[in-house]
Order: sequence, then structure tokens, then C-alpha cells
Amino acid sequence: MKSSEVRTIVGILGNVISCFLFLSPVPTFVNIWRAKSVQAFKPDVYIATILNCAVWVLYGLPFVHPDSVLVITINAIGLVIESTYLIIFFIYSDMPKRRKIVIALIIELIFVAAIAVITMLCLHTTKNRSMLVGILCIILNVVMYVSPLTVMKRVIKTKSVKYMPFYLSLANLLNGIVWTIYAFLKFDPFILVPNGLGTISGLVQLVLYGIYYKTTKWDDDRSSTQSSVELQP
Repeated sequence: MKSSEVRTIVGILGNVISCFLFLSPVPTFVNIWRAKSVQAFKPDVYIATILNCAVWVLYGLPFVHPDSVLVITINAIGLVIESTYLIIFFIYSDMPKRRKIVIALIIELIFVAAIAVITMLCLHTTKNRSMLVGILCIILNVVMYVSPLTVMKRVIKTKSVKYMPFYLSLANLLNGIVWTIYAFLKFDPFILVPNGLGTISGLVQLVLYGIYYKTTKWDDDRSSTQSSVELQP
């Protein structure tokens, strides 16, 4: 089997795993829909993920980084899913939160449009375009991978994994591994760096889960729904 075929298979697997990650907050939004209120949840992670997906879609376009169709497909799917979450959040939010969402999305739209214009008008090779957009992708992904650190700190402090869902941590690890392999098959440092960090993050989460599983008080009445939001990629 050719390396290009293996890369395609790995990319498809990565799309499937990433799709499950994007769908992980569904229970949270079912609760919001039933309660007709966003309660204590914040839209920040969904706003950030929309920007992340939009920049990755730009990165995967043929005139920026050729042969990256599978990067486009999963991030386009993520863009649709995260936008759906944000629409639901907008509907059940009060006016100050709605204003915050609109302002954030306008800023993101201007930012992505500016990057697209600069990429097309100022850079004339796919190598240079890939470098500019790829560096932005790495920065955005690193910022997103920092978010679970607060949960891991909480796990160590409380000696409890109640607020760090096992399957979400496992999915994060598998997602990181698959996309790291994808990046190695046709060397792409801009996909390799953030997903390598994602692999390390997922591995650390599972190690902590194993260490503190026995000391966790599972009869705590508080819901762990909030944690799944905090860990959303």
C-alpha cells in the first residue's frame, strides 16, 4: 500500500475521531435546551473553536497548502457543529451574553478575512502561505490545549477525577496520535506540533486518571457536565 493511501486512511480515521470530539458537548446543549437557559455555562470555548476551525479550513485550501482535503473536511464539519452550539447558546442567553457573542464573531470574521487577503495578495507561493497560516494554526491550537491544564490542576489538588471525563481524555489522546501519524506520513510540521502537544496532553490526563481514580468520591452530587465543556477541543 502506498504511503499516500495510508495517509488518506489515517486522515479519514482522524476525521471520525475529531467528529466525536466536536459532538462531545451535545449533552450539555440538550440540558440548555431543556432548561431554556445557558445557566452558568460560558460561550468562550465555542467561540475559540470556531476561529480555530476557520483558520484550519483556510490552511487546507489548495492555494494555501495542497493535498489537505481531509483537513478541510473535518474543520468544515467542526465549524458547522460549533456554530450550531453557538446559535443554541445565543437563543437562550441574556442580552449581555448575546452582545459578547456577536462582537466576538465579528472580530473573528475580520481577522480571518484579513489573513485570507494578506495570504492571497502578499504571498505568492504555497510554501509561504502555508507558513503564515500554519503558524497561526499552531498558536491557536496551543492556546486551546492549555485549557485542560486548569482541569488537571484541579484533579491534582482535589485528588479526584470526577471532573475529568475518561472517554473525552481518551478521545483527545487518540485524536492527537492519529493526526500526529498523519503529519509524519507526509511531513507537515504545522499539523505535527499542535497534535503532538495534544497527544502529550491526552496522555497526561489518562495518567492522572489512573493515579487518582481510587481516591475519587463518585457520590458527589455535583454534575460533571461543566468539565466536558472545559475540555472541549
